[in-house]
Amino acid sequence: MQNVDTTKLAEEIQKHGPWVQAVRDEMAKVIVGQEVLVDRLLIGLLTNGHVLLEGVPGLAKTLTVNALAGALKAKFQRIQFTPDLLPADLLGTLIFNPQTNEFSPKLGPIFSNLILADEINRAPAKVQSALLEAMQERQVTIGDTTYRLEDPFLVLATQNPIDQEGTYPLPEAQLDRFLVKVIVDYPSIAEERAILDRMATSSARTSTRAVVDPKTVIAGRELVNYVYVDDGVKDYIVNIIHATRQPGEIEAALGPLVRAGASPRGTINLTLAAKANAFLQGRGYVVPQDVKDLAYDVLRHRLLLSYEAEAEEITSEQIIATILDRIPVP
Repeated sequence: MQNVDTTKLAEEIQKHGPWVQAVRDEMAKVIVGQEVLVDRLLIGLLTNGHVLLEGVPGLAKTLTVNALAGALKAKFQRIQFTPDLLPADLLGTLIFNPQTNEFSPKLGPIFSNLILADEINRAPAKVQSALLEAMQERQVTIGDTTYRLEDPFLVLATQNPIDQEGTYPLPEAQLDRFLVKVIVDYPSIAEERAILDRMATSSARTSTRAVVDPKTVIAGRELVNYVYVDDGVKDYIVNIIHATRQPGEIEAALGPLVRAGASPRGTINLTLAAKANAFLQGRGYVVPQDVKDLAYDVLRHRLLLSYEAEAEEITSEQIIATILDRIPVP
């Protein structure tokens, strides 16, 4: 797969990639700014990876996911996660038919292409656990029967910061299944003024029209698979991941701050995300800057910090920044 003519691949990307800009343009009719957020959602589509968005209420997380779903000709379900939600409400259940004396399946809302798991950390652990099989194996087991989920299948989840009232921290196993965790911040002054001008009316536009179908997205995903990654860039990625596990090797002060680093899934996801980022920029090869641009979003939720780090108010972003500063760039 690495014996690829990157020039020809770039031409193929330019030929088959206009839908990316069409989706961006359509979403821009609803969303002001948030270009990085939109690109991370597109990277999720191109890598078949789930996306977690975190931010305080009111920052258009749900609106952005709705806008993306509207731009795709695909099945979409929005699921509001609440403390009383049950796994059967998400996956489905078996219904007894007294006439036939048999159980028949009633499939839940998870059987769609795009799932908006809204405020995912407001549901208890048993509901979070119900998502694990669907997110990893793209299948759901109801009773003794396993059902395949449609392709593409993508969970786009929003959550409030864990210090918000009524939230439950997501289990590490589930966090690791998200390709990226994107921190959604407040808009700039100029962006907020544009939001005011556009949205401060009861007739503001909040929906998008479909401009791309799933087959086109899947074809783009195949091109992403062929994006070239040089051996030097591969070593750079592996060195970054290793440094999250043994941070004391690059700076002694970091050693006591990290309980666990990124798993091999982090290595794979950082490589895939960097390849998709190259695709979005029309390139057939990955450069180190692609890796650096995606490192925070891919790794921030994969680092388990120690109590000492929490006491000193040190964040995973600060540790990642130090690692990127210390690891030599090829």
